[in-house]
Amino acid sequence: MLSRRRFLGASAAPLLQSQTVRRPNIVFVLVDDLRWDELGCTGHPFAQTPNADRLAREGANFSSAFAVTPLCSPSRASFLTGKYPHQHGITDNTDRSAQSHRLLTWPRQLHDAGYDTAFIGKWHMGNDDSPRPGFNHWVSFPGQGESTNPTLNVNGRAQQTRGYITDLLSDHAIQFIKQQREKPLCLWLAHKAIHPNVQQRNDGSISSFGTAEEFIVADRHRNLYASNPIPHRPNYAKPASGKPALQRSLAGLTPLGPTTATDDATIRNRMRMTKAIDEGLGEMLKALESNGQLDNTAIVFTSDHGYFYGEHGLNYERRLAYEETIRIPLLIRYPAAYRPRTRVDDFTLSLDISTLALNWAGVRKAQAPKRKAFLIEYFSDRVFPRTQNMGYQAVRTRRWKYIHYTELKDSDEVYDLEADPYEMTNLFNDRRAPVRDLQAELQRLLNETRA
Repeated sequence: MLSRRRFLGASAAPLLQSQTVRRPNIVFVLVDDLRWDELGCTGHPFAQTPNADRLAREGANFSSAFAVTPLCSPSRASFLTGKYPHQHGITDNTDRSAQSHRLLTWPRQLHDAGYDTAFIGKWHMGNDDSPRPGFNHWVSFPGQGESTNPTLNVNGRAQQTRGYITDLLSDHAIQFIKQQREKPLCLWLAHKAIHPNVQQRNDGSISSFGTAEEFIVADRHRNLYASNPIPHRPNYAKPASGKPALQRSLAGLTPLGPTTATDDATIRNRMRMTKAIDEGLGEMLKALESNGQLDNTAIVFTSDHGYFYGEHGLNYERRLAYEETIRIPLLIRYPAAYRPRTRVDDFTLSLDISTLALNWAGVRKAQAPKRKAFLIEYFSDRVFPRTQNMGYQAVRTRRWKYIHYTELKDSDEVYDLEADPYEMTNLFNDRRAPVRDLQAELQRLLNETRA
């Protein structure tokens, strides 16, 4: 049976109890668009992810981890700063380059505390790929980047490369790990995968979106999972019944249902892309083992948000507050803080990574709160026509979810997640639902986070 242990704050981390204990290395791996249920250790029936599974087996698996916004740029800024989008100001995927240079990130704080820091991968707060403050080593690319033969910005200089982007980024991470140093390291590896190969404009719009071929797979994985039947949740390909915001009649858009659901070819390609990420993770673990640093390294593996695989008929959209897009995988291997096979069931948010990292490094002593509820928010953008004018503020408790659409009238939703885990029956107008209590809790959270 998995051991159960609460989310560890400053008081629980042994490294803060003795000045003689070395400060740990911190390796943070962020996958783009990975669902919480796409790893072997999180319940997928056939996903080949042995290295991610190793992190869970030798560390902690957070079963109730969530992103506070299911959109790339603001979610990345929340991971980096420990703040909500309405606090850090990166609220959408438009060109937020200038503002992102000003973010006070936890790697920057670790840099100032003596860590050797590196950012490798997808920054994705605008198209500016130039180095950000607080990183000794920088490898990135403009906007969404290219899946093959990308031009990389390596410490301010353009470098034309040949190869598959996932492998190239993993190689840069391994090279950084292997360097001889006196200081502890902090490595932020943000993969382009498993995002499709699309081009992003400064206004946040993209060139195209919608085919399995846009998910570029490494040649060695082209036939992986070919004979495996793809599992689907019970809300797969179901019409968006009782959801006024999704049932709007929009010019040029087919009503949500079986014809709009994600096809299996797309899901297989995304899983194949994840395999390359897992292989790179394995090589990083070997590099840490070879230099004797594995057990003195906190390794965090997670995703910026989830993704729809045809639930409610949704295909590609991820901006909505349903479970498929707000839930994320979160695995941490760090023997000083987590015993093997630990399962953490408390609500854990993307915001909490900052607190954890600063605690581990001894930079700041704080403890993540034990929450009974948390806030989710989304500010409208114009990338997907179906989600235009669908900004919302939502609250998620253990049992209930309330979604308040800030730009649409008479569109709010309430779900009883115990009775209806797939969010198919909107109870907003049902007198048995605690709507007023949920509205009050949402307002409490908004007031609490305004500072």
